[in-house]
Amino acid sequence: MRLAVTGATGFVGGAVCRAAVAEGWQVTAFGRRPEADARHVGGAAYRSWDIGAGRLADPPGVDAVVHCAASATDTGVAREVWRTNLLGTHHVLVSFPACRLVHVSSASVYDPRRPTVRAKEHEAPVDRYFNAYAAAKAAAEQLVLSVARDPVVLRPHAVYGAGDTTLLPRLLENVRCGRLLVPGTGRVLVSMTEVDSLARACLLAAAAAKAWPSVYNVADSAPVTIDWAVRGLLASAGVRARPVYLPAWLLTPPARLFPGGRLNRYVISQFAVERTLDITAAIDRLGYEPVPTKFPAKFPAA
Repeated sequence: MRLAVTGATGFVGGAVCRAAVAEGWQVTAFGRRPEADARHVGGAAYRSWDIGAGRLADPPGVDAVVHCAASATDTGVAREVWRTNLLGTHHVLVSFPACRLVHVSSASVYDPRRPTVRAKEHEAPVDRYFNAYAAAKAAAEQLVLSVARDPVVLRPHAVYGAGDTTLLPRLLENVRCGRLLVPGTGRVLVSMTEVDSLARACLLAAAAAKAWPSVYNVADSAPVTIDWAVRGLLASAGVRARPVYLPAWLLTPPARLFPGGRLNRYVISQFAVERTLDITAAIDRLGYEPVPTKFPAKFPAA
């Protein structure tokens, strides 16, 4: 199997490269950086490509593309988010028009204004989002599904694991004096996605003989509570901090309690209300085998 992976220097893209190489696939890795750590991409051939800048002049012949490149920030400049997440997706499509495209999207495309309870794939996209990231991800999905020759869209939520550059760092930014202020009660449920499981789902989608339906939620085998997840993530980082839960209304405006400005309506909506996914379609149609959510801890959670 000949595979191209965009965003290969990132958290998810690197995991996909390593998994594909381990399966014996011929992998070409793409990323914005001039060079990549060979260990991070599993020894795959690497080429530098800023997908937001334009199409690839000389794309390699491949059987499938796993498109992981994205601007994952929820507080970034909207223009740059749209440039990478939508325009960049267009450039990937026109660079590889004749093969299957596996687009790694996000569960952020579900309605942020109400709880997501065992959400099924048909419940997104919606007409309004809290930030450019979610809106651009939803638009990119629609573009892929309407243009790509053989598209598959995967929607993970709260991706975690070794090398995490997004979820855990955002939590740690808001630790103050041994406490982590968290919106909500901590008792609501959340679906999380282990990064290696997501990588395996990408390979299953790339190799599937038939991928209908084209959109799949991807998550661990069962939801966990926010409190269990937060304590597990802190412990896995070796951080002795205690989550303190506050009503969402008390965190508006959030800048009073979060000097870093990382708390906003989007973040509050992710912690204060349920965000769970129905993964039946991925299990039944792709052969996806979810794992339980588990964090390797340096010491017991506080």
